[in-house]
Amino acid sequence: MGKNMFNFFGKKKQEISLYAPLQGKVIGIEAVDDQVFSQKIMGDGIAVEPTNNQLVAPCDGQIILVAKTKHAIAIRAQGGLEVLLHVGMDTVELEGEGFTCHVREGQAVKRGELLLEFDRQLLAAKGKKLTTPLVITNGEEKVSQLVRSNPGDSGPVLQITLK
Repeated sequence: MGKNMFNFFGKKKQEISLYAPLQGKVIGIEAVDDQVFSQKIMGDGIAVEPTNNQLVAPCDGQIILVAKTKHAIAIRAQGGLEVLLHVGMDTVELEGEGFTCHVREGQAVKRGELLLEFDRQLLAAKGKKLTTPLVITNGEEKVSQLVRSNPGDSGPVLQITLK
């Protein structure tokens, strides 16, 4: 009875796992070479230094934003959590060049589903860093706890407990 007694007056908080949206090295959001992300102005999260060119859904959810320039996608996950995926630094300046989007706003997606592809060589030739942040844009409203984890090859990169 002891363990359950503490949950008696409150419902169990919902937990969400977010997985890396790309293959590559996961880094802290503070290490991103862009103050909008490193200072968590857009929200807390992680970033990936990608070794491939395919952005996949980090969780199940619904696409709520596809940037006209195709460099950013947002997903609403369970519990209303909003996750922004932003491929590269200053890639908005390319106005969609080098990006192929595979989803549309309103579409339901499953974790691991292909969202977009990008031309690594073109982005590099244009002087764009490929660092790709994953941030929770409504964390102050929705998140009671955010824990980063070292995923190895297949585990989650963020464990989130909703308020």
